[in-house]
Amino acid sequence: MALVTGSNRGIGAEFVRQLHARGAAKVYAASRGGADAAIAGVQGVTLDVTDERQAARLAAELTDVDLLVNNAGIATGASLVTGDFAEIRREFETNVFGSLSLTRAFARNLASNGGGAVLNVLSAATWFAAPGATAYAATKAAAWSMTDGLRVELASQRTQVLGLHMAVVDAGMGVDAQGPKVSVDAVVSHALDGLEAGAAEVLVDDVSRQLKSNLHQDPIERYAGLI
Repeated sequence: MALVTGSNRGIGAEFVRQLHARGAAKVYAASRGGADAAIAGVQGVTLDVTDERQAARLAAELTDVDLLVNNAGIATGASLVTGDFAEIRREFETNVFGSLSLTRAFARNLASNGGGAVLNVLSAATWFAAPGATAYAATKAAAWSMTDGLRVELASQRTQVLGLHMAVVDAGMGVDAQGPKVSVDAVVSHALDGLEAGAAEVLVDDVSRQLKSNLHQDPIERYAGLI
């Protein structure tokens, strides 16, 4: 049984579709609207990932979940230096603390169901900061470190924790971006293949692999290598 956050569009909706296609007994499609999906075996649930009480209530109800896909995320475009501090906080609350809150809430369920797995949707922005997305990059870097920490802490209960990284995706935030894009289908296919293989991390495209391999570079040089 899988729970997918941010399931109403883009990568989240594709996770719901592919999990169902791969034979998941039930998929809980979580979004703020909570509308029921028109697919047998898929149940819509209402969830604001920034609300810890909602996360706790949902975990108490969905005791059969053995896969948590933390996909919900936002990008406000806020600058770290001059941006609205409330917007920066909102990005961290959604992209970092939202995933942490859900994982904490469902950790006991996962353990009860044999360990299960947590899949955190991260980004190639984990490893570089671009003008117009510096706050977003900071949240993804924090979420990457958090993912590593969760992997260490949940290992004793046999919970697999997978971090998913990709560059610009042809959906959601990336629709209007310039340059090459990776398809939503490819992102989710790689993620689920990695999950089935027991991977700790999946880097979907060449850009992600290049950025991670160049972490020794000066951050400005690393960004310059992409433009």
